[in-house]
Amino acid sequence: MANNSYNFDILPERRQSESIKWRLFEEDVLPMWVADMDFYSPPEVTRALQQRVQHGLFGYGGIIPQLMEVTAGWIGDHYSWKVEPDDLVLLPGVVTGFNLASRTAAQPGEAVIIQTPVYPPFLNVCQNQQLFQQQMELTWDSQNQTYSIDFDIFNSIIDNKSKVFLLCNPHNPTGRVFQKNELEKIGELCLRNGIMICSDEIHCDLVFSSSRHIPIASLSPELEMNSITLIAPSKTFNIPGLDCSFAIIKNPEIRKKFNQAKCGLVGGVNILGQVAGYTSYKYGSGWLSELLVYLEGNRDYLMAFLKNELPQIRVPKPEGTYLGWLDCKELKLNAKPCEFFLDEARLGLMDGTTFGPGGENFVRLNFGCPRYLLIEGLKRMKTAIEKSSILGDRSYK
Repeated sequence: MANNSYNFDILPERRQSESIKWRLFEEDVLPMWVADMDFYSPPEVTRALQQRVQHGLFGYGGIIPQLMEVTAGWIGDHYSWKVEPDDLVLLPGVVTGFNLASRTAAQPGEAVIIQTPVYPPFLNVCQNQQLFQQQMELTWDSQNQTYSIDFDIFNSIIDNKSKVFLLCNPHNPTGRVFQKNELEKIGELCLRNGIMICSDEIHCDLVFSSSRHIPIASLSPELEMNSITLIAPSKTFNIPGLDCSFAIIKNPEIRKKFNQAKCGLVGGVNILGQVAGYTSYKYGSGWLSELLVYLEGNRDYLMAFLKNELPQIRVPKPEGTYLGWLDCKELKLNAKPCEFFLDEARLGLMDGTTFGPGGENFVRLNFGCPRYLLIEGLKRMKTAIEKSSILGDRSYK
């Protein structure tokens, strides 16, 4: 059992709830797919929600007092970036945010740039907004197990239609936390070509000890005026079902257009989501500090297990998030790796092809869970691979 104030070794019962994570597959399948941690949210959040529910009235509400101030304070304290409450726009989700950002900066027929493999909703933005998609793959070095950005390729795909760059940092699914020099190069390219940056930084608080998250908009006044930054307490404090997110928009003209882009289609954030968001940012630092230690331990266990027990699976060491991006190419499976592990290991993982080009032969594994569950999942993987190898199963090998 973990020796800390918060017990992350407990697995809550979730199959009897509405959890899509635990109800998607049959009961003998261990689900490690969607980015939803199997930890209780901070007790401070639970108590605040209970207190609000006990009030017994749930009428129309505005933004709760001090929510924006507390959020701006969190950003300043954690990222040394001065943000005013008026710079924030409350949203029901980050996906809503980057769709609105694309609508704000680009007209039908213009283009959005994305880098794959990437969080699947990025791939739907252009279709949603009647825009063109310009894309490049991040460079995967399987020998050194690292991802990088080829800036020559990045520059080559830019043309006069390019209006928005969708950045994902910390990156889902690869776990990269982009360094200052990389962000500066991205910023310089976008500023030079008149491309607005929309940065999905929903995992910004989930960064491990050897890395540091830098909001790209914080690098210069020019980037502040050319960026929409999306954050949320949802991944950090495991409250994604409460739909509370924020857009940080320092440029008042962009902020005005962003709000106009809602077109009566985007509503506000419900009262309980606001309570959870406020409480998380106000009182959640202690819980988060211990969570990060636990997650880093899980990350290190995952890396060691794959190196020692399954060296044919390669994975970039996650610098942030709680997601492992597993390259299964060397297994030489004739089926998708996600199908193999579901059928043979009864393990539910995310299909790498849903992340776009560069996701072939990959699966995404969520290690935001009690460690014994991670160990069980990895043992299932190893057993399935060994069994397939011994049997010479032609459907997989």
